[in-house]
Amino acid sequence: MQEPTPAILPPHAPLADYYGDEEEHQRYLRRIFDDTAPDYDRIERVLALGSGPWYRRSALQRAGLQPGAEVLDVGIGTGLVAREALTLIGAAGRLVGVDPSPGMMGQVALPGVELVRGRAEALPRADASSDFLSMGYALRHIADVHAAFAEFHRVLRPGGRLVVLEITKPEGRVGTAVLKGYMRGVVPLIAKVVARGHDTAELWRYYWDTIEACIAPASVLEALREAGFEDVQRHTELGIFSEYTARKPG
Repeated sequence: MQEPTPAILPPHAPLADYYGDEEEHQRYLRRIFDDTAPDYDRIERVLALGSGPWYRRSALQRAGLQPGAEVLDVGIGTGLVAREALTLIGAAGRLVGVDPSPGMMGQVALPGVELVRGRAEALPRADASSDFLSMGYALRHIADVHAAFAEFHRVLRPGGRLVVLEITKPEGRVGTAVLKGYMRGVVPLIAKVVARGHDTAELWRYYWDTIEACIAPASVLEALREAGFEDVQRHTELGIFSEYTARKPG
């Protein structure tokens, strides 16, 4: 008997300040990421809070990325996670980046990386074609967590591993208030000063609003298990940087 398809699981409730239905949501994302791509790395360095090259490389190592691996980086953006993955897989490895934003991918300057336009819910890759899959800070921008994780399971080889990096709210109200003030107030203000595009400040306000509205980490872990993954775990750094890791059964 065929197993029922899981119900759609959005990463957060609709954010009416930015869009209405899902079609408007996708148009909004294409516009905001394409328009702000030239400023993204500059503002990310301001936002960093420790999530710089060292942290991303360490997270990939904790997730089990090995030299020579074939990596699929979903939501590659400007290549921040992919850059660190390349240092770990070496010349014998291979990396493919998938993203729905041509503007973001236009900022990727990583020799040897294959860039493919696509979405997490319908990855344009063959079954069992990757050893390792990464997604850096893009889970909140997809439409359906269940569909994305099913695709992750499909494209990984047996025994393949994944890591999903995200920023999550601190557990306490004080910590949440401090992070909200920084990300929704300070970072957009800095963006207005140093960014070239007028939409960049809006992007970082939206960034926080998706963090605040995001489904709980327990729901992410359960969705990974429902997709067929094992060894599903969550590791946190500084109380806000979440690393969801899992392995496809071999």
